[in-house]
Amino acid sequence: MDHTSFTEICLHQLKMSGVRSGERLIVLTQGAERLDYADAFMAAGQRLGAQMYHMRLPAPLPTDGWAVGQTGLAAMPEAVEALKNCDMLIDCIFLLFSPEQFAIQAAGTRILTAVEPPELLARMLPYPELREKVEIAAGILEKAKVMRITSAHGTNVTYKLNTYPTVPEYACTDTPGRWDHWPSGFVFTGGDDDGVDGTIVVAPGDILLPQNLMVREPITYTIEKGWITDIRGGLEAEIVKSYMDSFNDRRGYGMSHVGWGMNPNAKWHNFVPGTFEGGMGMEPRSFYGNVMFSTGPNNELGGPNDTHCHLDIPMRNCSLFLDDQAIVIDGDIVVKDIQLARA
Repeated sequence: MDHTSFTEICLHQLKMSGVRSGERLIVLTQGAERLDYADAFMAAGQRLGAQMYHMRLPAPLPTDGWAVGQTGLAAMPEAVEALKNCDMLIDCIFLLFSPEQFAIQAAGTRILTAVEPPELLARMLPYPELREKVEIAAGILEKAKVMRITSAHGTNVTYKLNTYPTVPEYACTDTPGRWDHWPSGFVFTGGDDDGVDGTIVVAPGDILLPQNLMVREPITYTIEKGWITDIRGGLEAEIVKSYMDSFNDRRGYGMSHVGWGMNPNAKWHNFVPGTFEGGMGMEPRSFYGNVMFSTGPNNELGGPNDTHCHLDIPMRNCSLFLDDQAIVIDGDIVVKDIQLARA
């Protein structure tokens, strides 16, 4: 994508995120990564009259893999203070789950994460109807006391919902202190710490993130009182167990957030090996009618579990019920008020 068109999609994003003349925006990058994102956002923000800054951290030291919540900002309190003092932070690193992000949000700075490939950002631009429907869905979810997920493959799990807030993601943010991720389009919450029980069967075609694997053989999770007690299956199950055990943190076996995808512009098949555009998998997290459960940290929702071991697993063809009301049936959203037209 050429610089001019990348600037145009960033301009659309900043308008959707309510950027106005005089606001202070900082684009955060590290090393040589996503410097073109910084250039495009800087040019777009200047056209709206915002005061634009680029904060570039040193490249991180090599690590063993993806550990959520660990950032280069941890050793830079002065940088965190500067980010607290801007109106909007465009995060091109991925700060989510970190104490630094929570502190910046608490100061009233709104945060937009943008780390996916430019082509994907362009194809999944935020738009008003997506935001409207996701916010309606969040209203339905936050009133619920029990979520039940089932599938033809054997999933039958119950989440008690009395503790944690509901989070809508619609790929832009104009509210002080609010975080969002571009692209997105889904809604989620967390079960009570001891309130998730049952079986989840991750079926062929479901996706493991951050492994970026499409499952070929079923993985059966047994969950008791909010903790995974057993994982069974073939090769992918062994990969999951090996990954989780590598953290040496049993809290990785806790249950993280849960919800469903609502973005009709996100396509499951774009993740098929050989077609994946890169990034960290926001398209499969967002595709319409997927039910996604996650394992590990719940500090994003205000919970006590801040483990660095995190998996997101979007699943196809599931059914999801809230207090016995059908929301998703066999991978299709059935509540009229939150349906979006699919191409």
